[in-house]
Amino acid sequence: MDAFSIGTYLWTTFGAFLTLCIFSFLYRDNPFYKFAEHLVVGVSAGYFVIILWHNGLQPNLFNRLNDGDFYLLWLNSARPWYLIPGILGVMMWTRFSRKKSWISRYPIAMYMGIAAGIAVPLEMKNRVNVQLYSAMKNVEWNNFFGTGILDSGSAVAQLIILIGTLSALFYFFFSKEHSGLFKGVARFGIWILMIGFGASFGYTVMGRISLFVQRIQYVGNWTETSWAHPSVLVIWFLIVGVFALLLLLEFIKFLTKRRTAAS
Repeated sequence: MDAFSIGTYLWTTFGAFLTLCIFSFLYRDNPFYKFAEHLVVGVSAGYFVIILWHNGLQPNLFNRLNDGDFYLLWLNSARPWYLIPGILGVMMWTRFSRKKSWISRYPIAMYMGIAAGIAVPLEMKNRVNVQLYSAMKNVEWNNFFGTGILDSGSAVAQLIILIGTLSALFYFFFSKEHSGLFKGVARFGIWILMIGFGASFGYTVMGRISLFVQRIQYVGNWTETSWAHPSVLVIWFLIVGVFALLLLLEFIKFLTKRRTAAS
């Protein structure tokens, strides 16, 4: 193997090691899991800072003020009003000061207000209006069965969606006692809700299982690569030895704690 291949193999080995560290939490909380967890959090935070700088601050603030001069604090720029969000961002850093932390409340309040004002119409449009429009589309009675009895484009599916939506809404109508026909409709709405929750949960589990299978395949490919190249078996056995030594030290530490607690 050349130097580049060895370097790639070392990074692959490190990835397999981190995978095993995460799986070690199935035994109990331990330093291996904490190391992998802290590494993920640290790398994610660093990556987010770089993305925020290149996709946020640089194009939306500094590039819009680059026609001004730094020694004049960009006041001679053609668009000096872009200094206002920059000042608000600097004010947020006062959160780390006990005496000046009250200053950060103003930009945070403004940010929360603007974010809520943008998010509410989008949520209403995407999660309420579009859903209501889809549920209340006209049922195509002339082509009731479509190309199949349960065809997704047929009127049967549209009718089921309409009845299911109304039944689920009836369940949350508490101004009238759930009795008689109203009780039956509300109970059908519960079934619709449970089907929706079950489908969402199953979809989530399938996604997690696919991630687990991918990790197992990753470790399996790394093992095959290790045995296929005898020149890297030394690295493989060294890593396994270090891992076994750390496990042994953890086990000795655990026994020491038990003896101390028993005494």
